Amino acid sequence: MNNEVPHFPPGEVTGGPRLLLRMEGLTLFITMTGLYALWGGSWWIYVILFLAPDISFVGYLDSPRTGAALYNAAHSYMAPILLMAVGMALSAPLIMSLAMIWLAHRDRPRAGLWPEICRRIRLHPSGEDRQGSNGLGRGLIRRSEGTRA
Repeated sequence: MNNEVPHFPPGEVTGGPRLLLRMEGLTLFITMTGLYALWGGSWWIYVILFLAPDISFVGYLDSPRTGAALYNAAHSYMAPILLMAVGMALSAPLIMSLAMIWLAHRDRPRAGLWPEICRRIRLHPSGEDRQGSNGLGRGLIRRSEGTRA
């Protein structure tokens, strides 16, 4: 029997609130993807645009501060919700589709689909790995080898 308590970095949400946040994220992801399907949008466009907000990672090439600012701006609720409101006000299907895809992408991390990947390679979305090194890719440590990648 394994009696070890899972290790979570300081400030990381655990327990019931973590489960609630993941369920909220998964609910929004499924709802927006389902609405997009009912809307009759192209799945090729969905796949391409679903990954588009992650282009914000390019900001880490400049600095961790720039990267975090761009990443956080691209993964905020404000822009896609405003875009959805504009799409509704103008009865613009393309704008509505973009907002649905962006919102589906936005809650992928909260659904637990992104943090687990980051945890496995010890890289935090802020650009700092679990060992304290700054910068995207710098300090990336493979668990099995214990050497820099």
